[in-house]
Amino acid sequence: MDTLLMPFQFGFMVNAFWVSVIIAVPTAILSCFLVLKGWSLMGDAISHAILPGVVLAYLLNIPLLIGAFFAGMTCALATGYLSGNSRVKQDTVMGVVFSGMFGLGIVMYTKTQPDVHLDHILFGNMLGVGAADLWTAGLIAVPVTLILIVKWKDLLLHAFDPAQAQTSGLPVRVLHYGLLAILSLTIVATLKAVGIILAIGLLIAPGAIAFLLTRQFSTMLIVAVGITVLSCLGGVYASFWLDSAPAPTIILILTTVFIGAFIWRSLRTRRSVRTV
Repeated sequence: MDTLLMPFQFGFMVNAFWVSVIIAVPTAILSCFLVLKGWSLMGDAISHAILPGVVLAYLLNIPLLIGAFFAGMTCALATGYLSGNSRVKQDTVMGVVFSGMFGLGIVMYTKTQPDVHLDHILFGNMLGVGAADLWTAGLIAVPVTLILIVKWKDLLLHAFDPAQAQTSGLPVRVLHYGLLAILSLTIVATLKAVGIILAIGLLIAPGAIAFLLTRQFSTMLIVAVGITVLSCLGGVYASFWLDSAPAPTIILILTTVFIGAFIWRSLRTRRSVRTV
């Protein structure tokens, strides 16, 4: 028993467990909306585009999270403006914008050489999380989670049918840009733990898995949160014994669960067809 509980005897591992649970809830809930709305690439775009904001914040000697948030919102707003005022489709615009901002961030980083290691920005440093990082993640995760829970019906209608949402009197623009702001904030909350590249895994996989396992959205939210929390805890715990980084281990577990859910759904569909 002492051997099994060994990871909990180290402070850095306990902090890793805590931060993984903190970021698991908002990312899981948000991923359900991103999957249904078809915004998976938007999450990818924003997560990559925050790099120049992080570097610029370092140069201005302000919190890196502030720079990351404004860079993410700049990417989202630029994507919306360009797709709305050109013949190019939104997914193409997103690819151009986020790759351009990511390239700008790499150039800025190589020129300035900040103290923050590039690997920690790209892939996170969950084992280096401190008390301040836990508070920062919590102060972002709690209000984001509450907003998503309180407004989930409005956001669901907006995701499925924006025209019907507008006819129903819902503030469509507020919901649209509010969801973009929440997405940017959530990515900022995950920055220290999983970095800007692996964050997209937490923003897509949980919703995709839950979508395969259930057809009711309220149940989808619960399933996504449960799977993400267990995967995060399991990934951090397994990384201790595998001597691997926690964040990639978490993403690997989520990917494995997705493959299992896909196989289960495929087998169930075949059985239903045979029964009919």
